[in-house]
Amino acid sequence: MEHFYVMKVNRWKRWAFIVVAALFSAFIIWVDNESSLSVFSTKESPAALSKGSEQDPNIALTFNISWGNEKVEPILEQLNKHEVKATFFLSGEWAERHPEIVDKIAEKHEIGMLGYRYKSYLKQEKEQVRKDLMYAKEVFRKLGYPDTKLLRTPSGHFDKEILKMTEELGFDVIQWNVNPHDWENPGQQAIIDEVMKKTTNGDIILLHASDSVKQTPGALKTLLPGLRNKGFQYVTISELISRIEAKSKTID
Repeated sequence: MEHFYVMKVNRWKRWAFIVVAALFSAFIIWVDNESSLSVFSTKESPAALSKGSEQDPNIALTFNISWGNEKVEPILEQLNKHEVKATFFLSGEWAERHPEIVDKIAEKHEIGMLGYRYKSYLKQEKEQVRKDLMYAKEVFRKLGYPDTKLLRTPSGHFDKEILKMTEELGFDVIQWNVNPHDWENPGQQAIIDEVMKKTTNGDIILLHASDSVKQTPGALKTLLPGLRNKGFQYVTISELISRIEAKSKTID
């Protein structure tokens, strides 16, 4: 009976070890998948980036421009004054009309694209979307920015088919998770309060530099030093991505 009891204990230990090992392996796979989900595509489906790592105090300021040229300069002045790098998403149609402003932005900031025409991709046939993207890519190449691969779809509209298409064309789709709706001009203080209250580690903040915004340059005077005083560090979208990928490799 004693021998039988020892055999049962050994068998139980062996099974317990197998279960623990399986759970550990599953955890490693889960961590790997979660880190992939927070960046871009998984094996199951493509995805867009809307947030960086919650472990780092990095945040990315992004600005959309699709028309007008009066608000870009005061926004650049505030960014340069506070030594903040940002990522600007430009429609190809706008960039084509204002190449000198594109170059000025690119001197200190990162360039992404909003396609060519600023029209929702969900309101177009998929082949039209493909043509829009390819034409935008060619426009930025002619302007001297052939490596532009960061893409924000017009109005942030997309579905799985569009994400798959953009990935095939070599684009990384960038969303956001803090949006004060500055283009609606809700009031300078309302913009400041929304961003200051909502921003956390790894966030991507959506702002605009088209002529529709009347209060954004003024809001930046308070926002830029205010966010820095809360301990946040400004990075471009590419820097945000590279730091996420570095953390993923560390986990691996």
